[in-house]
Amino acid sequence: MLDLYAKVSPLTIQAERQQQGYARTVETLLRQALELSDRPKRDAAVVMHGDFAHDPAYLADFVRKLDSGADIVVGEGTIDPEWQRGYRWARRWSAYLLGKSAGIAGVNDPTAGFTAYRLQTLKPLLDRPGPILISDGWPANAELVGRAAAYARRIETVPIRERHDLKGRGTRVVPWPMAKSLWSASRAVRKAVISEVAGASAATSPRNRPTREKGSG
Repeated sequence: MLDLYAKVSPLTIQAERQQQGYARTVETLLRQALELSDRPKRDAAVVMHGDFAHDPAYLADFVRKLDSGADIVVGEGTIDPEWQRGYRWARRWSAYLLGKSAGIAGVNDPTAGFTAYRLQTLKPLLDRPGPILISDGWPANAELVGRAAAYARRIETVPIRERHDLKGRGTRVVPWPMAKSLWSASRAVRKAVISEVAGASAATSPRNRPTREKGSG
């Protein structure tokens, strides 16, 4: 089956001997994308889940926005009434809390994890040694978007519909413990984003300072 994909595009499977968590896995893959690119201002990486929750059909929308000049394209999921009640509640709560923590105008939900990054926006983060993200799971999605946005000039969104009916297993979200963990994580994410923005601003002259704006359309 994998040979079929190799005929149309290079395919690399990244495997680890030990589980390292969602955030570390995303960092590893994005660092690999940076290493493979010789034109980070042109090239981009798309982060999406491998459990079929994110439909590849949306990739065309992401690419169009990158081609039109966006540095980051955030997929914003819509709440499906068919989802379990507890999961719907947790997603709304995460979008509210972590959206405020990420602090990007026009981006209401940075937690879905379906995001495209122009590699140049990730270089200031991932060129540093060691782990970068201090959070994991949904908070890590918001943290990465918020911190990368400090180096982006234009940020766009794409509305997406997540497909949980295609997943091999049901959700493991327990609403009340999840709510408490999100509350704690949101404060850590906010501090990390504020620190990143301050560092980026200090390193950039006022004339060339990146703006955290969302493009239209």
